[in-house]
Order: sequence, then structure tokens, then C-alpha cells
Amino acid sequence: MTANEINALVDRLREQRNLSDAEFKTILETDAYDAALQKAADEVRRTHYGTDVYVRGLIEFTNYCKNNCYYCGIRRDNRNVTRYRLTKEEILSCCAEGYDLGFRTFVLQGGEDPFYTDDLICEIVAAIHAQHPDCAITLSIGEKSRESYRKYFDAGANRYLLRHETADPEHYGKLHPNELSALHRQACLFDLKDIGYQVGSGFMVGSPYQTTENLISDLRFLQKLQPDMIGIGPYITHAQTPFANEKSGSLELTLRLLSILRLLFPYALLPSTTALGTIHPQGRELGLKAGGNVVMPNLSPVRVRKLYELYENKICTGEEAAQCRGCLEQRVKSAGYEIVTARGDVKR
Repeated sequence: MTANEINALVDRLREQRNLSDAEFKTILETDAYDAALQKAADEVRRTHYGTDVYVRGLIEFTNYCKNNCYYCGIRRDNRNVTRYRLTKEEILSCCAEGYDLGFRTFVLQGGEDPFYTDDLICEIVAAIHAQHPDCAITLSIGEKSRESYRKYFDAGANRYLLRHETADPEHYGKLHPNELSALHRQACLFDLKDIGYQVGSGFMVGSPYQTTENLISDLRFLQKLQPDMIGIGPYITHAQTPFANEKSGSLELTLRLLSILRLLFPYALLPSTTALGTIHPQGRELGLKAGGNVVMPNLSPVRVRKLYELYENKICTGEEAAQCRGCLEQRVKSAGYEIVTARGDVKR
């Protein structure tokens, strides 16, 4: 394979925003394209977003979950988790601190916890909106009914994150119990888009039983959905799950996919995730260089951060919000980019 052949395929991906399944398989299964992919991805992100990196203030407000996903550390049947829930007042306090630090987007993330009824979620969202009318409010609380999504939207939520995890129904069934289905999760995403949310989806890289064909299915699903944000990260094992003995996903494949996603979706908001920073000391910086343009520092109270353990050895669990913000600012700068104080809306 010559340099000209490599560049020709990457250029075609960049220009046409598509490849055949066979070409995607070739690009995904070899590192020969990585340098060209990264260079093209960085050029495209700079064309659309310059060197801007948007920050999202993450508030992990509950680690209770009714689901029993086989890969997740806060799964229902994990009896070793110290559970917690934040009150509305605690959540508002996190937002106030984040606002003072320059955050203009708040992400409320939690397990699927029935304690937080639709009325309570709407009350919390409306309070944040009243307190910070210039901020975007993102929810990441799982699969709900269309009616529930509509209520949250009407209360003031304008973004919703729901990773599809894997688009292939058979693979999905190997990662989740029978009561959960890939098709239902995907239907939720289209409901959210139809209501008017800015929608974020995404998938795990290197999850158990994942094949290259599964990853191609993920890319095809995202082409169909056309989300505003795409969050991918390496699968990381957790000792208190049925997948305790499985291997974690790879840094290289995650970065490769980030670059591919940037070329497929030039407008997209692509986080350089905490999971990347967990598997490599410069993981987040590498993610930005591969096409990422979002980071999500933690605004949760330090006392609960270690308890929201979807996977093991998560970084930044002992830092106060201001430390987290300052550390990320330096890391982003060292990679050649700049954190900006803005809502960071998608530029389609």
C-alpha cells in the first residue's frame, strides 16, 4: 500500500463523507491510515471550529440504576456500590459553581433511577434554566417515553445524550439483559430528534464480542441519525460485572474512529472523553488531535465522584471543580487548542 493510495482513500472519505463497507473495514483494521486520518480530521475540525474546545460541566447526580447492563459498574445487581442521590439544591449549587468557572453547558447524567420522576426532573431543569437562562441544559438519563422527553424539553432541557452503545441487535443482546433492546434505544434517539433536542449518541470501542462489522454498523446508524454530538470511548472493564475478565478497548482504535467520525460528520461535537484519559496519561490531548472538540470536566461534589464508577480507575475523582477546570485548560493548551467560554452549539 503506497502513500498515494492511503492519501487517496482518506481524501475520498473527507470529500464524500462516505466509503463502502469494504473500505471502512480496510481503514479500521490497519494502522497504516492513522497519520493521514488524523491530519485530515484536524484540518476539518479547524475549518469548522478553529482551535476552540468547548467545556461541558458534568454533574453525575445519581448512581442508582434499574438496569443490569453487563459492562456497567453501577448496574442494579452490583451490591458493592455505595449509592447516592443529589438533591435539587446540591445540583443547583454545582451549576452555580460551574457558572462562576465559565461553564455555559451543564450535563445532568445518572443511572436510570425511578426516584427522579418526570415532575422532579422538570423541576430541576426549570430551576437551572431560571438560574442560568444563558446556559444549555443537557440530560443523559437513559431511555424514557416520548411524553417524558417532551416534558423535559418543555421545562428547558435542550440537549440529550443517549449512546446507542452498539447498533447491531445481536451484539446489543450480548451486552444487555433481555428487557433492553437495540431497536427501542434507537427509537428513543429518533423521538428526541423529532421533539427538537440537539441529540448526542455514540458507542463503546472494544466492547466484548465487538467485530469490525459491528463498528461499521455503528457508523451506518450514525449516518442515518445525523446526531449533533457523538461520544465514543474505549470500553474499560469493571471487576464487579460479568465482564470482569474481558479486555479493555484500545487507545489506537478509539483515536482512529474519532478521526473517521470527524471526516464523516465535520459539524459534529466530538468529546475527548475521560475514558481516553483513563487508559492513557495523554489520552484526552490525543483525542483532541484526532478530531475532538469537547471536554467534560466534572462538577459533581468530590464526595460522590468515586462512587459514580461505570468503569474502574476513572481519573479526576479527587479534584475540586476549579482544579479540574484549570488542569484541563492547561492540557488543552498543550495540545494546541483553546478552551472557550460558550454554549458551544453545533455548527451545521
